[in-house]
Amino acid sequence: MSGVKEQTRRTDAPRTVILFHTSSHAFRAEKLLKEADIACSLVPVPRHLSSDCGVCLRLPARDAGRARAILDARGVEIAGIHELG
Repeated sequence: MSGVKEQTRRTDAPRTVILFHTSSHAFRAEKLLKEADIACSLVPVPRHLSSDCGVCLRLPARDAGRARAILDARGVEIAGIHELG
């Protein structure tokens, strides 16, 4: 496996999840971040963050600020950003 998907494998590095109000925002965000070469993957929202069914984006914590700037600039609404331990 190579490229962006390989970079999203579980590691000991801090991870961040970005939550969205709708799954369509999550899908759009994934596309925009991958176009910007930010490794990310769609995953189920962790139960301790929300009881709603849905997906969120998981990415390296070091890329969270850049990801937020890209999504804000493109008008993608973010419900929350949380660092995972």
